[in-house]
Amino acid sequence: MKINVDSIEDKWIRKWRESKIFEADPKPGKPKFFITVAYPYPNSPQHIGHGRTYTIADVYARYKRMCGFNVLFPMGFHYTGTPIVAMVKRLKGGDRELRKLFVEVYGIPESVVDGFDEPVKVARYFHEEIKRGMEEMGYSIDWRREFTTIDPQYSRFIEWQFLKLRERGYVKQGSHPVGWCPSCSGPVGQHDTQGDVEPEIGTFTLLYFKLSDGTILPAATLRPETVFGAVNLWVNSSGEYVKAKVDGEYWIVSVKALEKLRLQNRSVEACEVLRGSDIVGLTALNPATGMAIPILPADFVDPTHGTGIVMSVPAHAPYDYVALMEVKAKGVDGVEQRVIDAIDIKPVIRVEGYSDIPARDVVEKYRVMDQRDPKLEDATQDVYRAEYHRGFMRDDIPIYGGLPVSEARVRISDDLRSRGLASYIYDIMNHPVYCRCGALCMVKILEDQWFIDYGDPEWKRVVHKLIDSMSIKPEVLKAEFHNVVDWLREKACARRIGLGTRLPWNPDWIIESLSDSTIYMVYYLISKYVNLYGIKPDCMKPEFFDYVILGRGDVDSVSKSTGIPRDILESIRIEIEYFYPLDSRHSGRDLVSNHLAFFLFNHVAIFDERMWPRQIVVNGSVMMEGKKMSKSLGNIIPLRSAIKEYGADALRLSLLSAASLLQDVDFKHSIALSFKAWLERFIKDAEELKSAAELDSVMDRLRVIDRWILSRLQARIDEARRALEELEVRDAVQSVIYGLDDDISWYKLRVSVDGGLDDVAKAVLKSLWKVRALLLAPLAPFTAEEVWSILGGGGMASTQIYPSPSPSLRDIVVEACEDMLRSLLSDSREILKLMKKPASRICYYLSSPYKWRVASYAAEMFKLGSIDVRGLIDKCRVDPELKGYMDRISRLASEIVREAMRLGRVKVELYSRINLDVLRRYLEDAKPFLERELKCRVEIYVEGEGDVYDPTGRASRSIPWRPAIYVE
Repeated sequence: MKINVDSIEDKWIRKWRESKIFEADPKPGKPKFFITVAYPYPNSPQHIGHGRTYTIADVYARYKRMCGFNVLFPMGFHYTGTPIVAMVKRLKGGDRELRKLFVEVYGIPESVVDGFDEPVKVARYFHEEIKRGMEEMGYSIDWRREFTTIDPQYSRFIEWQFLKLRERGYVKQGSHPVGWCPSCSGPVGQHDTQGDVEPEIGTFTLLYFKLSDGTILPAATLRPETVFGAVNLWVNSSGEYVKAKVDGEYWIVSVKALEKLRLQNRSVEACEVLRGSDIVGLTALNPATGMAIPILPADFVDPTHGTGIVMSVPAHAPYDYVALMEVKAKGVDGVEQRVIDAIDIKPVIRVEGYSDIPARDVVEKYRVMDQRDPKLEDATQDVYRAEYHRGFMRDDIPIYGGLPVSEARVRISDDLRSRGLASYIYDIMNHPVYCRCGALCMVKILEDQWFIDYGDPEWKRVVHKLIDSMSIKPEVLKAEFHNVVDWLREKACARRIGLGTRLPWNPDWIIESLSDSTIYMVYYLISKYVNLYGIKPDCMKPEFFDYVILGRGDVDSVSKSTGIPRDILESIRIEIEYFYPLDSRHSGRDLVSNHLAFFLFNHVAIFDERMWPRQIVVNGSVMMEGKKMSKSLGNIIPLRSAIKEYGADALRLSLLSAASLLQDVDFKHSIALSFKAWLERFIKDAEELKSAAELDSVMDRLRVIDRWILSRLQARIDEARRALEELEVRDAVQSVIYGLDDDISWYKLRVSVDGGLDDVAKAVLKSLWKVRALLLAPLAPFTAEEVWSILGGGGMASTQIYPSPSPSLRDIVVEACEDMLRSLLSDSREILKLMKKPASRICYYLSSPYKWRVASYAAEMFKLGSIDVRGLIDKCRVDPELKGYMDRISRLASEIVREAMRLGRVKVELYSRINLDVLRRYLEDAKPFLERELKCRVEIYVEGEGDVYDPTGRASRSIPWRPAIYVE
């Protein structure tokens, strides 16, 4: 039987759409669950990395829907910002690499790419591409609420939001450093850069090293306290430098640095172009020590970073140490060797765990080979962290000796600046960062920049309160959220170019893309009515949003001023009152430090506490066959291409099963194919079982092994529910697929006769397949619907109640006995492998009753906490029934404790549910099965009884959880 995955997926997409089961409206009295995931930016197709975040959100939405919640899972599209503008600019400029990416990786026809001459055309194309991919993945989205962030109605909403922020004093105007693209002439944030990297702006101290003629060589550093150990300067000998008049003084900096200085509002006039080699060999005065130090060449100096002038502190900077050792060994053309040999390493910081020269310590630890060794970066971070957190200035450093490094850093920078020996420059700390147009990003000071003041201490206090009160999954990220809130400062919120909403009070500015996407979740509750009734943007005045979102104002007055009918206003208000607050917000780890933090800030600024979001869910990213997905590596797989190759459900399971929530998934082709094969087999098995009887008709004929598989099913149901509640989707897949597969394989082995199954077994398996289809419904919905339909389930699997474990079907005693039987069979097979001749008889020896009593004490101790031999012996010593066995219990206690540690707490708890008599009867009943599998006679004895056949004395070695075995 050939399974046509495409037709199955098409069928259920159509049925879901026709039945409208994912459209959610207010239902008073029914609990709601409002879930959103970061809406996509349509500048390219979604790839499988995006698919993980959206699939986890959909699994949660589907699960909650099956748990009886009225689930709303909507979707919009984020057009605003500069990435699409930059992309069109690159295409118009003939960027062959971008065109190749579109055509060869994304599979976009050449003729379509030719039409990408306007940003909105690009956005509309990828909008539809992404939406089709979401439908093909089976996402249970209410598409009635779809919108884009350049819809004029949405712009009215953002205008209202910013008016509210400004009313509360959170939006301000003033001088502010921003990440800047000199080509696009606009600010850049995470969404505007290649690789979605947020430019991290830092304040670098510029230390003024001076030549004999007074020319300044400003060295940019984040560690001004180390200036006392600067013994030379580094330049890139082949780099482009310039002598320029900066604020009335002559400076030598790299050409790129000159551009930075202009962007930061310094008066700059270029005078003379130089090569780095032109200044190698000159000497400059250290501003802190007055010592004349030489200027030397180093390959590691990046002229685009800082000023292109680097002070060398070889005692504390691994790069400097390695470079200095190299020039000492090889010499420098044009510089006398005696000058180089005379350079002494001067330590200025002491830190516990390191020698006087920490840089040397880590260079040797990491076995760094040369200046280009990538391990230098790790070595540098080791030293910098240790010195900042645990370091002190050495006592011989004047004025600052004995100060902690963290304090000395600030004081030395301030003192040198007050004496005119230093200043500062802003630069990008995670350099290099590139705009999507390809230009290197810099820092610009905008004098009239609008920004949101996330540094406001009172605002931070309230956000911390929200973080403490809400659920964050995984829980370990709470500390990270608190840290982000602590270090956030002003954030530029508007720019001059790009798509988006204009500032309502200053329309020359366009609100940037990370600032117009913080509370949009509430707009989903409005967009349904905008789409349904065609509400005009001019009607959506501030009083409209005040009423429907905040409940402020009189409905009749608002209706009169906006022209929106009263019943529509009241319906929107009811919708927001019902669905808000947001129950679960899903996003990737990379958005914790920006979007998700801004999401929290803006909610507490605008909404009452009862409307604050209740949960954030964060997941890791996706790698491809062990490597980070990268356009340059050509290993990005568009989502729709992967769906065609593997099928939606196989792709979903591959993304869900490979890692816990916060870990990165390593997507593997072989795993996706194995899931595809498993799903097809699951459907084929359902076809074979559909004619079987229903379970109710065979309940009076169930055997012990039938009760066992039904009991195991209840355990798997419980595991899956717990996992999905905690968003540990990998564990849910583990239970529903791998765990149940293992149980079913054993069940079939136990009940099969001549390779076949009787009518009772088929009825049991049919009932299990139906339950399993529902367990799969959130994870692999297409396959779940198909199997549910094949087996005659009423309605759709997606609308059924998610299975709950049935206490009446759970039999822990049977599970414990069957588990011990499996272990016995496995151990027996291992013994038989070692024998040279077939066995004629296998004897199993169960422990005598007193050993079971000792084991019960061990299980009790394990359940309460820890278990140890001495404590177990002490418990036995006060038991009158064990008094006659104390001479044997010392050794027995040791064996039982060792076995308990091997089994683990869960197995010990399971085995504690059975006793000697129960196990004996169970194994006696299972003898025919054991004899069939082992192909020899099986005998079962109890240690110490009179008729025990025990020619080698094996019985005495038995313990309750591990019967002894003798093979003859």
